[in-house]
Amino acid sequence: MKIPTTLDMMRQLIAIPSVSSVNREFDQSNRAIIDLLANWCSGLGLRCTVTPIPDHPDKYNLLAVSGGSGDGLLLAGHSDTVPYDINSWRYDPFTLTEDNNRLYGLGTCDMKVFFALVLTAYQQILRQNITLKHPFTFLATANEESNMAGVKALTEKPRAGCAIIGEPTGLVPVRMHKGIFMEAIRLHGQSGHSSDPDFGKSALDGMSLVMMDLLQWRKELQEQYHNSDFLVPVPTLNFGHIRGGDSANRICGECEMHMDFRPLPGMNIDILRGELRRRVREVLLDSGLRVEFISLFDGIPPLETKVDSDLVILAEKLTGRGAGAVSYGTEAPFLQELGMETIILGPGDIDQAHQPDEFIGFDRLQPMMDIIGKFIAHYCL
Repeated sequence: MKIPTTLDMMRQLIAIPSVSSVNREFDQSNRAIIDLLANWCSGLGLRCTVTPIPDHPDKYNLLAVSGGSGDGLLLAGHSDTVPYDINSWRYDPFTLTEDNNRLYGLGTCDMKVFFALVLTAYQQILRQNITLKHPFTFLATANEESNMAGVKALTEKPRAGCAIIGEPTGLVPVRMHKGIFMEAIRLHGQSGHSSDPDFGKSALDGMSLVMMDLLQWRKELQEQYHNSDFLVPVPTLNFGHIRGGDSANRICGECEMHMDFRPLPGMNIDILRGELRRRVREVLLDSGLRVEFISLFDGIPPLETKVDSDLVILAEKLTGRGAGAVSYGTEAPFLQELGMETIILGPGDIDQAHQPDEFIGFDRLQPMMDIIGKFIAHYCL
């Protein structure tokens, strides 16, 4: 029942590259980090299952479970990081560097350090020679930063009634977040000489009509849906990319636009995507243009865990902070769909995530371990 010190675990985790990306040039396997975590979990007496992710070679999940009956607590995180630009870093991304009361390295904040804190807190409970009445479950997933393939591969509810994901929240519990999906609209028309519109069918003209209609739809949705718990209290629809045509004196034959939609809790991604496509088809009904829809990202559903749930109440008590809401997405809705109350609570700060010289403050480590220990005591003892 011996594992490395907390700092040594952090050093080893940060030293292992585990980038996930939709760009194959940057994408890497997470097997080495999963095997490392599984070795430590086995050393703590946990039963480990390493599972390959379907259709994603060299990507794996780890589920490690203690004894006990009934439902206990699941502590979860993702084993991957985003890509990095080495020229923007002052520190080595793969060397845990202590400086100015901070720990620097790729994944310190988001979110490899959390794994070390969880295993340390669990070890401290074991040293008290206390038998867990309910199961303690440790989950490390793949591909959270790219396509959520790891958490989506979970098909059965772990032996847990509650789950905590250690994403960076600054030690503030989060019970709600917006969802997100991304869509591309590609219009096919007919190019021709710009001197006469009848020589072709302008895909760019068609896209302008589409954009005007979607802007009106966005306005309607923002009037209908509002949640003041969010910094941006309305759903958002962003046009992030558009490309079409090749010359000012040619009718545009093809045009493509990319967008992202961030719905509030209570809004359904499948319904929204269906309505978006219906509206676009209706706008283009008599245009002579052919429309193609491409799902750039299937999506993350919005999350809402009830404010009066036992998990939220306990989280607020242990942190001394009211549970809040954020606009970024996490794996939490997928765990919730498996039947677990779920919140997000971690030691890092979101403004450090995905940044050069990513870091976490030393002052966040012990408070997070103390909180984790109290959660384990509450749900597993």
